[in-house]
Amino acid sequence: MPTEFRRSPIALAILGLLEAGPSHPYAIQQLIKQWGKDQVVNVGQRATLYKVITRLQEAGMIAVRETDRDHRYPERTTYEVTGAGSAAARQWLTEILSTPRNEFPEFPAALSFLALITPEDTLELLDDRREKLVRRIAELDATLAEEFGNRELPRVSKLETEYVKAVTEAELRWTTAVLDDLRDGSLSWDRAQLDAIAAQAAS
Repeated sequence: MPTEFRRSPIALAILGLLEAGPSHPYAIQQLIKQWGKDQVVNVGQRATLYKVITRLQEAGMIAVRETDRDHRYPERTTYEVTGAGSAAARQWLTEILSTPRNEFPEFPAALSFLALITPEDTLELLDDRREKLVRRIAELDATLAEEFGNRELPRVSKLETEYVKAVTEAELRWTTAVLDDLRDGSLSWDRAQLDAIAAQAAS
């Protein structure tokens, strides 16, 4: 596997789906959505999918199986996973499952600069976030109910939904606790005071 190829959720999804058999990009995108993998793999932009497929091909991880040419339809290329692609997917799984990684998400980064806005604005914004988290959990509950209602699907195919729900519930609990602290005043700050502290530390 070329060392310059940077793994990503969408690359892993493509390799994983091609393990089940050759497929073309549109079918790959639809399978990711149909199987609920779009909760953890962003395939909203088909251009991104095609870009990753091109990079995987250039890296020798997938190869063209065949290209259908019919003047009535757009040309369609079917891809298959190579031995290098299968090895890479298993290496990525080993590394990702065994080793926690700081992925630098946006939300903690925004929290680190809360001093730029007031506690009152923060309360309003986090309260809005809390409502969205509650709705998200309801959506995940519905997804899980549908998935577990399908007896043909083994639990291993639903673990990512369980995980996303658990993480979302944990975030909801934390956000609710912070909102409580903002409301009772136990969490507060003053921009001028913080600027003075920063200036003193820099001197």
